[in-house]
Parts: sequence; C-alpha cells; structure tokens
Amino acid sequence: MSLVRRALPEDAEELLRLRQVMIDSMADADHSTDWHEKSLPGLRARLGEPDGDFAAFVVDHPERPGALAALVAGTVDYRIGKAGDPFGTVGFVFSVATDPGTRRRGYARACMDTLLEWFRERGAGRVHLTASAEAAPLYAALGFLPKPDPLMELKL
Repeated sequence: MSLVRRALPEDAEELLRLRQVMIDSMADADHSTDWHEKSLPGLRARLGEPDGDFAAFVVDHPERPGALAALVAGTVDYRIGKAGDPFGTVGFVFSVATDPGTRRRGYARACMDTLLEWFRERGAGRVHLTASAEAAPLYAALGFLPKPDPLMELKL
C-alpha cells in the first residue's frame, strides 16, 4: 500500500506550511508568511479540481495526525510542439518539501514517482523543475539532467 495520496482541499493549510518550509530553506527568499491567507482560497479550489492541470501529492505525517510529512506539486502546461516533442505537453514540478522531522525516509521520492506518473498519464513529454543543491541528487537519481538556465522573469 502506497503512503502517497493526492492532496485534498482540506490539506491546503498544510501544503502552505510545507511550501513555507521549502521557501525558508532558500537563503535569498522572502520568509514572510502574510501571503498564506490570500493564497489559501485559490489553493483549495485547485485541489478540488481532480481533472485540472494542477496536482499535489502528499504523505501524511506518521506521528502527527492531520499534519503532512511531504509534499510534491506540479502543473501540466501546453507549449507549441517542436521536434522531439510534437504535442507540447510539459510538466513542471515545484514545492517539493519534506517536514524537517521526517526527512531521509523516501517520502519526497515516493511523491515524485507519483507526480511523474501523473504527468505521463496526461501526455507530458518533458518535465521541468528548478533544483536546490540539496535536492539535486534526488532529481538526478530520477533521471533529470541539468540544462543551461536561460530563465528570465518579469514581475507584473
């Protein structure tokens, strides 16, 4: 029996807690939590769309009922096809986080395996993510390869 399950709307607050754990692990991140309240309704709505383009997979915390031990979230996006990927369906992984007290138990990997299967079921030909130095070995073990990062961002 798998420990991994699809996150439900009632998991939204715990997902935000684990996302904050991930954010807090980044040295240059804004560590404020005032965004949680504004984000919660939209997250609950997305978690309530089982056929949508967003999914989160979680493991329940083994010692704290109602808490989560691990989280992996991702989206499926359409891009115009290209050589080697004519359908243009791309998965994007984000918010991979494990509660500090439950690390090194394989929870993040189990959640990643489930998310990758979810991407396959939706026809994704590629999966993208950004990796911290700490998480890079997990992603490499799953077959992810580093690519040059041409990412640019505009805040609107």
